[in-house]
Amino acid sequence: MPSENFDLVIAGGTLLTLSADMKIIEDATIGIRDGCIALVDAGFRPRAARTIDATGCLVLPGLVNTHTHLPMVCFRGLADDLPLMDWLQHHIFPMEARFVDKEMVNDGALLAMAEMILSGTTTVCDGYFFENQIAEAALSCGLRAVVSQGFADFATPDNPRYEKMMAAADRFAARWLPHAPLITPAFFCHSPYTCSPQTLVNVKAAARGAGILYLTHLLENQSEIDTIEGRYGKKPVQHLYDLGVLDERTIAVHCNWMSPDDIALFADLGVSVSHNPASSMKLAAGIAPVPDMLARGVAVGLGTDGSASNNDLDLFQEMDLAAKIHKVTQLDPTVMSAETVVRMATIEGARVLGLDALIGSVETGKRADLILVDMNQPHLTPLYNPYSHLVYAVRGADVKTSIIDGRIVMENRRLLTIDLAAAMEKVRAIGERIAAEHHQVVSR
Repeated sequence: MPSENFDLVIAGGTLLTLSADMKIIEDATIGIRDGCIALVDAGFRPRAARTIDATGCLVLPGLVNTHTHLPMVCFRGLADDLPLMDWLQHHIFPMEARFVDKEMVNDGALLAMAEMILSGTTTVCDGYFFENQIAEAALSCGLRAVVSQGFADFATPDNPRYEKMMAAADRFAARWLPHAPLITPAFFCHSPYTCSPQTLVNVKAAARGAGILYLTHLLENQSEIDTIEGRYGKKPVQHLYDLGVLDERTIAVHCNWMSPDDIALFADLGVSVSHNPASSMKLAAGIAPVPDMLARGVAVGLGTDGSASNNDLDLFQEMDLAAKIHKVTQLDPTVMSAETVVRMATIEGARVLGLDALIGSVETGKRADLILVDMNQPHLTPLYNPYSHLVYAVRGADVKTSIIDGRIVMENRRLLTIDLAAAMEKVRAIGERIAAEHHQVVSR
């Protein structure tokens, strides 16, 4: 048996490895050294600088949120129960134009990161403005993040002059590439209806040149089909295909109105999808045909979208909805099994982000991103199937400890890298200013 020292050992508990064979280990031991998983065993207790007792817990890879807009916690609950385009154009876009600046982005992102760490998310893919601030916030609190600089064919809060966006994007990528894989830069074109063909092509070319991911919202709403057909004479997926921006380094977000031909094209090209059921349900935007995508081998991960349209960042809730919404729409209780959905929140989410060689499962050689779920709860008793409980019964608040890159960032429900009270107070103050301005806007 190995006897060398480790920086950290997780001892006891039931380990869900999420490896290819979905191995489950009782009374597990995970040894961590230099941020990596160096030992996965059962029963053996090696020497370590620090040992965490995981008795009574499920131990599993940290959750991977493949799509959100972190600073939008500042708009949580601002304009609910509205159609997507009304919500965006008459409420969210006007408030972003007035309030989004570096300070707001930093403060909102920190609170969002606190919420995610407390609910078991250890990796996030964000897309917003002032992504340098978001990357810095993630670095400071130890959250693994893919940070996506946003693009659209109008002046944005961080780039008032559209023509300067590409130069800023190049600087952004160069700044953060050395911090990978903890912080990884990416580019995000908002959508085919807010970005011209030239913007879509230019940004994809820049992403290819830098070797980074390219993301876009796609087919979130059915009306997008008519909009793109009216402008370009073709459906959205065909439009993007003809522009040459679809490949294995492209992530399409939402995809609620994908046709069988669209899915086949994605499978052939290796395009990945971020599925955001809570946001799409709340906005009545549609339901992505995820079972069909999975059947064709398309990589699909889970995302929460932003707090303005969800309204929280709890991936356990997202798992529950992802399983149930497809069962009821297909009238088949066997689709989207609990194991399938847990994989979407872990190893498949990592695959979507191109990080599956590093995270998403508990195996030697991978980075040590782990969470401990406290099973000593009334709503988790008794336990027959751990995957079932994770999808249908566990809540984010049941996560006891979160470890990212071998660093303990939350232990026994206490954040160790973020001042939660201060983060909440700053966002409350921002919210008061937004509420006053929003009232004036909607009253006009």
